[in-house]
Amino acid sequence: MSCSPDDPRLNDALLDKALGDLILSASGWRGIFAADGDGESAVPDIAPVHGIILAAAALVFAKRLTRDLPPGTAPAVIVGMDTRPTGPAMVDTVIRGLLASGAAVRFAGVTAAPEIMAFARTAKPFGFVYISASHNPIGHNGLKFGLNDGGVLPGPEALSLIEGFRRLMGQGDRIARMAGLINAAGPEALGEVYAGSEQVKKEAYAAYLNFTRELAEGTGERAHPRGGILGRISRSLAARPLSAAADFNGSARTVSIDGELLAGLGVKLYAMNDKPGQIVHRIVPEGESLEPCRLFLEQVHAADPSAILGYVPDCDGDRGNLVIWDEGGKRPRALEAQEVFALACVSELAHLVWTGDLRYDDQGRALDKAAVAVNDPTSLRVDRIARAFDVEVFRAEVGEANVVGLARKLREQGYRVRILGEGSAGGNITHPAAVRDPINTMLSLIKLLAIRSEGDRKGFFEIWSSLSGQTGAYRPDFTLADVIASLPAFATTGTYSPEALLQVKTADHGLLKSRYQGIFLREWEEQKGALRNRYGITGWEAAAYTGMEEKRGIADFSAAGRGGLKISFLNQEGRSTACIWMRGSATEPVFRVMADVEGADREAERFFINWQRRMVGEADNYAGA
Repeated sequence: MSCSPDDPRLNDALLDKALGDLILSASGWRGIFAADGDGESAVPDIAPVHGIILAAAALVFAKRLTRDLPPGTAPAVIVGMDTRPTGPAMVDTVIRGLLASGAAVRFAGVTAAPEIMAFARTAKPFGFVYISASHNPIGHNGLKFGLNDGGVLPGPEALSLIEGFRRLMGQGDRIARMAGLINAAGPEALGEVYAGSEQVKKEAYAAYLNFTRELAEGTGERAHPRGGILGRISRSLAARPLSAAADFNGSARTVSIDGELLAGLGVKLYAMNDKPGQIVHRIVPEGESLEPCRLFLEQVHAADPSAILGYVPDCDGDRGNLVIWDEGGKRPRALEAQEVFALACVSELAHLVWTGDLRYDDQGRALDKAAVAVNDPTSLRVDRIARAFDVEVFRAEVGEANVVGLARKLREQGYRVRILGEGSAGGNITHPAAVRDPINTMLSLIKLLAIRSEGDRKGFFEIWSSLSGQTGAYRPDFTLADVIASLPAFATTGTYSPEALLQVKTADHGLLKSRYQGIFLREWEEQKGALRNRYGITGWEAAAYTGMEEKRGIADFSAAGRGGLKISFLNQEGRSTACIWMRGSATEPVFRVMADVEGADREAERFFINWQRRMVGEADNYAGA
């Protein structure tokens, strides 16, 4: 779209308001881009002030890429988008801004976030810009920036880009300068970019398909002769068929690799809402958004009893959660996000054992250093799983870039980190990928079900059953329900449940946590007798999570700042058996709280989350008085 600085809808007051409403974080830049200002709107137009913002974002990113290049070298940038209505208008402005900034642009059209990131690895551009607001409502949109390592910019790089953008938006000539940038891109250059998009999409698709197959095999691990995982899956499924259902909800995955990849393994895929832009319900794949897929799986299973898995991605296709056919209850049910991640952890850690990348001595101690990297509200269930495999768990602050950065740091220290992710959001990142991907989550579960014991070689589930001391849980004809029943029992607050969301008035979250500390210490003295008698809790420990750093045993809760603050409750042996957590979202205007309690007692989780909500509310009211 062209841009006129004389447009009455384009002035400093409107631009300042739009900038103030924008959320800028390492996970992405997000805001309501629909021209009517409605977060639930499906209008395709964006306001002129958002055009100025997008042009400025393109300029600062092009400058960032140019920094590492010889003088006169044009940075190569791939641009892609999800299926939100405002995507095409935003893409047009971003492409114009990049071209006018001297970048060579390739446009991949509608592409899933993991697809453009996999393509960035192989196409060897210098970076990518992806237009998406992930799981936010349909009227929202935003930007993700990355280099050619297959992930979004790491935290420090992302902050530097944000600082450069803010400096640019603080200049007096910002509107005229950015309008000139938008108008500078000639129609011939624009035409070439759009004309090549079909070929770029084919290349991105092929790169992603190959990368995902390699990732499932585990080619990033130590070379060994015991691979052949995809072939093993295909042979197993020929004897024991498996089908899946997907509610694509009009997402970018409608035009991605899912059908071809699964068919190649022998998995039949039934799909609904499989046209790009056919967004028929809430985008975030949690709670009520899983209900259409649950009903669809029930329908499909009645006709095809091998259909036992279903999944729902978000709009950019890098996040998804699952529904399953529960053999025990003879009905479909949605899995909680923490359950999904726990299953993926069992599978991918068993993968390391099966391939020989994780070995043990005669005492059952791991001979290889391995770890799982997660975000701070990931359930303690994962710690129990890791303990069974004798691997370590490390935590970072919420944010995919933080978890990916932590995993890279651990690998530099000699750890093998095959699986990482944000358990609170479900799904997983399987190395060498650097982004969540529901198709990789599906592959984790398919491996868990298909790679069964043969002769003296244990399959994935028998490996887990043996290492976790549950040999009785394994039987040759096990079902997914058996695997789920073997997971450590925890009751955890869902990330998008009403109990997890608060609105706080206190802008200074460090101050909020300082006030909270006094309230918690008072409450602890009042509650500790009941906590001991009811839950066996004898002590507590506070931890702060900022970026990739975890600080345990903190004495000052305000040290968590805007990051995560977790209180772990300890039993007599000093083991964490429950925790409460808090953090203000960096991508949504909400303050999140969570409780996680060992055992299946949902009433215990209700007690801890209500206690946490009451203490945070008191701190907010006190701090804002």
